[in-house]
Amino acid sequence: MPLYKKAFKYWYPFMTKRMGHDDVVFLNWGYEQDPPLGLKLDEADEPNRYSIQLYHQTATQIDLTGKKVLEVSSGHGGGASFLARTLKPASYTGLDFNPDGVAFCQKRHQVPGLDFVQGDALNLPFGDNSFDAVVNVEASHIYPDFAQFVREVGRVLRPGGHFLHTDFRAKEDIESWQQTLATPPLRLVNERDISREVVRGLAANSPRSNDLINERMPFFLRRFAREFAVVEGSLFYRDLDRGEITYRIFDLVKD
Repeated sequence: MPLYKKAFKYWYPFMTKRMGHDDVVFLNWGYEQDPPLGLKLDEADEPNRYSIQLYHQTATQIDLTGKKVLEVSSGHGGGASFLARTLKPASYTGLDFNPDGVAFCQKRHQVPGLDFVQGDALNLPFGDNSFDAVVNVEASHIYPDFAQFVREVGRVLRPGGHFLHTDFRAKEDIESWQQTLATPPLRLVNERDISREVVRGLAANSPRSNDLINERMPFFLRRFAREFAVVEGSLFYRDLDRGEITYRIFDLVKD
């Protein structure tokens, strides 16, 4: 995992520049149930069904209608756009460390109440008690200080606000992950292992991921890109499938 963190620091900005076409708006893994979730989507959203379903499962743990929402590490903004359009928050701010990603989002996603800012997950540029909810999807595993991030979430949330979080960890890191999350003022409301659903989502999305990689990445980088995209048969896919890593979803509230 440390090597992955170092590589991703440079890989993510490169991916933004290389694959930053208007149709590549999600960088996260996927989610699918058995039987299928069947989330109703607009035609424009359908190609990103499995990534969208992961966002939907995370964010709909509470009702976001009329709430002030922050997403930390919003990537290419597809999740932020979908949630802002469909869950009707009062406002939705997507924060990301990568300035190229933020610029892409500001140009690509024109949704009322949605904005994007550049910033650090470990030093959020917002005042105390600023948000009703914080969303964090598949990003915290690369943060250099996860505990500091959780403290920042607790700081910017209003009392009664919710931290809606999903990510993966190696099986030996699960207990530490759980303990860090449920540090006051945050209190665990719900936790669910969604590893099987994520495996299904990755498998279903692999043909599209492979097509995009073959189209937009030079030949000598395609194998590396498939590992980071976690297509079927990649190292992370195999580790998730056999339980070496686990993918979980959390809802925590600030007391």
